[in-house]
Amino acid sequence: MLNVGLTGGIGAGKSEVTKRFAALGATVIDADALAREVVAIGTPGLDAVIAEFGEEMRGDDGGLDRDKMAALVFNDDEARQRLNGIVHPLVGERVFELLAQAERDDPDGILLNDVPLIVEAGVAERYEVIVVVDAPEDVQLDRLLNIRGMSEADARARMGKQASREDRRAIADYVIDNSGDLADLQRQVDEVWAALVERAHAKSAG
Repeated sequence: MLNVGLTGGIGAGKSEVTKRFAALGATVIDADALAREVVAIGTPGLDAVIAEFGEEMRGDDGGLDRDKMAALVFNDDEARQRLNGIVHPLVGERVFELLAQAERDDPDGILLNDVPLIVEAGVAERYEVIVVVDAPEDVQLDRLLNIRGMSEADARARMGKQASREDRRAIADYVIDNSGDLADLQRQVDEVWAALVERAHAKSAG
């Protein structure tokens, strides 16, 4: 199985790319979804977060108050490291389980790991191939304001916390430019998919 990492800045349009790869046949592991899963209601992960940060981080439904937690860790590097120290190992365990399952189910297939912070977390070496979804900063900003409804200050702050476009492109085996329309995006994804399939077949034959 070919182990692929997919990354891109906030507002670059990574989710649309992931959707297209999944439609083409990729097995997708979504790091953000797993991060939510491991601290869901009733999990040891949630218990650990509440023990570390206090009951005030528990929402009215008994789960994690994500807005309150996000507000705490966004500008507090130490708090973010403490949270990551709980969540990241749990996510890593789930990724290992899902990877093993994918290897059993489709040993010649393509595993796409949707990981927003590959550069920031320094984990590029975990993947055989890196695909970066890229868009100019003005396009990212426009999407955050008009699609996600963020304030400009919040959008710029979130963009500023992430790796630069240059840093992401520097680790890329393939760059998908998502500054155009959906048809152009899908054409690029299809081209990258064809290349990944070739690499997966070569690996299996090799």
